[in-house]
Amino acid sequence: MNNENLLKEVISQFDFVGEVIQIRPYGSGHINDTYLVEFKIKHMGVVPIILQRMNTNIFKNPVQLMENILNVTTFLRKKIIQYGGDPERETLTVILNKNGKPYCQDSEGHYWRGYHFITGATSYDEVKTDEDFYQSGLAFGKFQSLLSDFPAHTLYETIPDFHNTRARLEVFKKAVEEDIINRAKDVQKEIQFILQREELANKLISMQENQELPLRVTHNDTKLNNILIDDKTHQGLCIIDLDTVMPGLAVNDFGDSIRFGASTALEDEKDLSKVQCDMHLFEVYTKGFIQGCQGQLTLAEMQALPLGALVMTFECGMRFLTDYLQGDTYFKIQYSTHNLDRCRTQLKLVADMEKKWNEMNYIVEKYIS
Repeated sequence: MNNENLLKEVISQFDFVGEVIQIRPYGSGHINDTYLVEFKIKHMGVVPIILQRMNTNIFKNPVQLMENILNVTTFLRKKIIQYGGDPERETLTVILNKNGKPYCQDSEGHYWRGYHFITGATSYDEVKTDEDFYQSGLAFGKFQSLLSDFPAHTLYETIPDFHNTRARLEVFKKAVEEDIINRAKDVQKEIQFILQREELANKLISMQENQELPLRVTHNDTKLNNILIDDKTHQGLCIIDLDTVMPGLAVNDFGDSIRFGASTALEDEKDLSKVQCDMHLFEVYTKGFIQGCQGQLTLAEMQALPLGALVMTFECGMRFLTDYLQGDTYFKIQYSTHNLDRCRTQLKLVADMEKKWNEMNYIVEKYIS
């Protein structure tokens, strides 16, 4: 069946009203196939809907994934109404199919879902101003605040052990030992850098096991383009792309934002002299995130924010090198040493954060007090 007929088949499984006037690919995401469908409805004009075909190669259990999303967005709607907000704009609205399920299957076995399209808002692919990064921190902090009393343990792990850095280290060690394409000899410096920091790989997991850090609802993909920014106010409006919402640590969400947004260079920069963790941007995001959390994180969590940045950067560098040693089977590459270049930028950031450790902690303490 061609794609147009497949889309019509999917649309027929929902109680949509009106005449379809346009269907077109939408957004810049690389995981799911996303379409904007516009309906013309009498007396209402044009009503847009988002349809997505979920990528089941990455998300093996789309039914559990959608149960997570529906439970979290339902909870968020109640909280937003409680605080006088607009739930139609401040969280995603999942559209149920004719059978009352938050997904449907087409005749080829693909899983699909629908969302109301949020108008008057834009997602941006890169941080262009301090205000963008501050709004990102504020939005993800507010996400933590609103979900602070959600029972995180009731959510499914959509990708098991996603931020289990201890488990990631074991996979890395195995990749080094097996060395299936004979690359380990050329990256001994990077291998030793990682192995020398085994204690770092265990740190957050141990803190969680010792109940020093509570289990939270975490987003796990805290890039700027996963926030809708209101076109009029230019304030963070709604967190999107909830596929990786699952139980985790708040400091990991913070850390992943810093790893990506506070770096002075691209993720695959070859000239490592350009790679640093910008302390000004670190402070901008920290200020927004802590303000957004509105006192809902514990003191131990807030004090562990710099550790979250260090561990997430370390973990990402280790994952890039693991993939390089295994033959580049996970991350998409554009040239043979792409994953190695990515690894080196992350490890350079780790080294830079270690040098700036006291400054990072000072900045966090400044906004805690």
